[in-house]
Amino acid sequence: MPIPFLKMNGLGNDFIVIDARDTGFSPRPDDIRAWGDRASGIGFDQLIAIEGSEIGDAFMRVWNSDGGTVETCGNALRCVGWVLDKDGGDLTIDTLGGTTTARVLEADARTGMVSVDMGKPRLNWEEIPLSEEMDTLRLELQIGPIDAPLYHTPVAVSMGNPHVVFFVDDVMAVDVEKSGSLIEHHPLFPEGVNVEFAQVIDRNTIRMRVWERGSGITKACGTGACATLVAAARRGLTERHGNVIMDGGPLHILWRAADDHVIMTGPVEVEFEGQLDG
Repeated sequence: MPIPFLKMNGLGNDFIVIDARDTGFSPRPDDIRAWGDRASGIGFDQLIAIEGSEIGDAFMRVWNSDGGTVETCGNALRCVGWVLDKDGGDLTIDTLGGTTTARVLEADARTGMVSVDMGKPRLNWEEIPLSEEMDTLRLELQIGPIDAPLYHTPVAVSMGNPHVVFFVDDVMAVDVEKSGSLIEHHPLFPEGVNVEFAQVIDRNTIRMRVWERGSGITKACGTGACATLVAAARRGLTERHGNVIMDGGPLHILWRAADDHVIMTGPVEVEFEGQLDG
């Protein structure tokens, strides 16, 4: 049977979104890779299935374009919130990385602005996770020659999935593919890691580029933007709120002092509708 989907994106980070609440949708990795191929398939960064949940309005399952399952995806959470309810109510969306709350702030037939409470960042080395005990504010990790590293001493943060943030002077000068792929499967990260390169513009603005594990370079990463703001604030480089500008555009991130929850706000868009061969 054909499986209907929406092709959506959040700042260019693009997805196939499938409402699987009344189906037994369970794709094979080979199928995901074929669908995700931008030359011969539909092309996407992640495949998203909306499933039923006993503890919330829905469960969001995420596969990267390489066929592997990951814990969560911030930009996809905004898309799922838009799909579930365009009327502005609070929605509880469960994921493998934890439970979140989404609220649609603006919506029309094809676009929207959505805010997601991503919960508290996880800052302990075991929560990232790392393979050994280490100060997550200043990891003993570098890229390049040992006596003259290109990038070093990043910050590790989990937003339900693992991130490592390198602060750089000029983010546009970074070879994100080369450097990101070196770190993604570093032994320090037993579950792999998303790699962000961030340039602080001012106390409320960060320019960031990202290498996502299992997907490579993407135009935006919602959990990566959250992790980057948290990392910068922990280092004292920024305030606890501001815009994180990625290749696809900005997200507003607030690391709320009252409860330490991270609030991510940004746009979503429907590109087209289609069907997968079941």
